[in-house]
Amino acid sequence: MGLLKDRYCIVGVGETEYSRNSGRSTRAMAVEAIRKAMDDGGLSPKDVDGMLSYHQNDSTPSLIVGPDLGTRLNFWVDMIGGGSSIEALVGIAMGAIEVGMCRTVAIFRSMNGYSELRIGGTGARGAAPVRGQDLATRPYGMSSPGQAFAPSFMRHMCDYGTTSEQVAHVKVAHSKHASQNPKAFYKERVTVGDVLNSRWIVKPLHLLDCCVETDNATCLIVTSAERARDLRPRPISIMGVAGRVSKPRSDFAFAHGPLSRVAGYYAKDIVFPMAGIGPEDVNLTGSYDAFTFTTMLQLEEYGFCKKGEGGAYVSSGIIELGGKRPNNTSGGQLCEGYTHGMNLVIENVRQLRGTADDYCPGWAEGKHSYDYSPGKCRQVKDVEIAMNLGWSRPETGSALILRR
Repeated sequence: MGLLKDRYCIVGVGETEYSRNSGRSTRAMAVEAIRKAMDDGGLSPKDVDGMLSYHQNDSTPSLIVGPDLGTRLNFWVDMIGGGSSIEALVGIAMGAIEVGMCRTVAIFRSMNGYSELRIGGTGARGAAPVRGQDLATRPYGMSSPGQAFAPSFMRHMCDYGTTSEQVAHVKVAHSKHASQNPKAFYKERVTVGDVLNSRWIVKPLHLLDCCVETDNATCLIVTSAERARDLRPRPISIMGVAGRVSKPRSDFAFAHGPLSRVAGYYAKDIVFPMAGIGPEDVNLTGSYDAFTFTTMLQLEEYGFCKKGEGGAYVSSGIIELGGKRPNNTSGGQLCEGYTHGMNLVIENVRQLRGTADDYCPGWAEGKHSYDYSPGKCRQVKDVEIAMNLGWSRPETGSALILRR
């Protein structure tokens, strides 16, 4: 299972501003994010010969973006899917390099997720014909992710006594982290009361239980460990990856119980043996936070706490900076920006390098105060292993384990 462990690395990361009115095309933003990742890794356009993207009808194909950057591609794929795509694309990049189709792969996501095609059941997406997988959801009123996921959340509350107050601590923690992050769209710290007093979207989700919608582009660059040794930044090794693992029924998750079970339950049995570690060895998590509840359910299913104890886990302080295992230290998608999970991986790469960009005067040299009061440091002390938990729907997920 661990044949590819530590043989591949992430060597470059980059992103554009997280905004709600980019005034730019997804093509222009993609070029900026990829160029920044190349610069971060000390790579020139000729050094990158593979490209992968995740798009949901609102991006620009790799075959267009590549030539804009001056790259000639030996391998490229544009994937349609949910938020679990990022970890899966990292695994595909490793496989493409392993079999010799290319040497270095840029993975990007570019989206005008607020000013153009929004994710909810309104606007262009709401007017689209009902077909394919939507036949199992939209006729029953599940036209947005919150509506589609709510049954899993509600069942967890019913079965285990989980409360909205407990889960609101996810937003509280991520807002604290965002207050340390100059790039975050929402930097204001919030309280549990703020979350519970915000208006209902669909029970049990309040407005502040939901992620921020933004325009942005993001990029990761993957290459072999052998090649990474010659590049400028500290290479971050890939210990294990699980891509788009699904429950027995993926068309209608509620047809196969338990209803509150999500795909991480199955993905953990792939990614942890591959990496040769267990949950207790992970210092930092990036658990997908389309909603506060998605973070809680995944941390539970991957074994960071027992089933049914997710509410107690996220409300205990463990996931905050200064806690035992911080989660989404950039503010995540609840506060920094919504990227279908790419920013969560970018943050973990920077944390493992020891250069999480914050307000510390010496952050670029890895000199941190570890003062987690507002507007100060967000670097996790002595972090060695980080894990990303991707989410598409309750029935589909991915995972990625990285180390220094």
